[in-house]
Amino acid sequence: MKTLVLGGGVVGVTTAYFLAQAGHEVTLLEEKDGLGLEASAGNAGIIAPGHSFAWASPRAPAMLLRSLRGAETPIRVRLAPDPHLYLWGIRFLRECTATRARRNTLVKLRLCQYSQRVLNELVRAEGLEYEAITKGALYLYRNRAELEAGMKKMALLAEHGQKQEILDAGEVAKLDPVFEPVKTKIAGAIRDLGDSSGDSRLFTERLGALCRDRLGVTVKLGCRVAALRAGGDRIDAVVTSDSVLTADNYVLALGVGSPIVARTAGVSLPIYPAKGYSSTFPLKPGGLAPTIPGVDEQWLVGWSRLGDRLHLTSTAEFAGYDWGWTPRDFNNILRFARDVF
Repeated sequence: MKTLVLGGGVVGVTTAYFLAQAGHEVTLLEEKDGLGLEASAGNAGIIAPGHSFAWASPRAPAMLLRSLRGAETPIRVRLAPDPHLYLWGIRFLRECTATRARRNTLVKLRLCQYSQRVLNELVRAEGLEYEAITKGALYLYRNRAELEAGMKKMALLAEHGQKQEILDAGEVAKLDPVFEPVKTKIAGAIRDLGDSSGDSRLFTERLGALCRDRLGVTVKLGCRVAALRAGGDRIDAVVTSDSVLTADNYVLALGVGSPIVARTAGVSLPIYPAKGYSSTFPLKPGGLAPTIPGVDEQWLVGWSRLGDRLHLTSTAEFAGYDWGWTPRDFNNILRFARDVF
């Protein structure tokens, strides 16, 4: 059975792996000149069921409003003449009630826990190396009131299988010495013992090589998916920058590009892009650097150690398909890095 997987990020490559394991003749299409070079490379690198809260929460509308007024908020929106933004935005705002946020968080948590189990099984089976750190993750709070509020918030995840421990500032510094010089700046942290981190791009690249070399998956790089051809309720072909391809099955794994391609087949997907910002810093030999991944709950900056590099991420900006950036977009990351690290 021939299957085309559209997209060479971590989801597309992992899907290709399992389909090939199940006996499919798989071809994977990727527009870039390598695998895992977009969202798979730019994400926080944290595997975090312990932080699987729905973005659509009672706090989100106020953050979006402040961002329109110029504030540097963790979630922000840039208005544009784009009807898809407003249609998606209405659906997002409808989910920003306490009841729906709780329900959506639990749905997301179950998906995260399942994904983590599958990832762990795959890594054990194949012995993949991807700069993994399996010491849990720290969710850092700057004052006691925020820590206590975080404990109440995290209790929902603990009730549904996440193992956590509460650490004061001294215990945080003992666990990871990078915080010793700045422990007076923090009240403490919640550590989720099951969370971990790793280099998603490296994972994707190495799994892709395994798929190609051992499982016979055909990987076509530099191949842009332009459209789907549909007949009735089925997809008949994929139009690419190289040619028109056919298969028995088609998997759409183009991330935020999926709704654009799906619309060519008359399918509407409730997906709108969120742009994040990341910076990766080389570490000085013998210098003090974090050994455990985490998130600063004040500025919502995430960090993860990727071998001899430190990767920091921040901000989710609803700005359509705009790939541009300005130095100001990295203010949260730099402010946090200078303050804590």
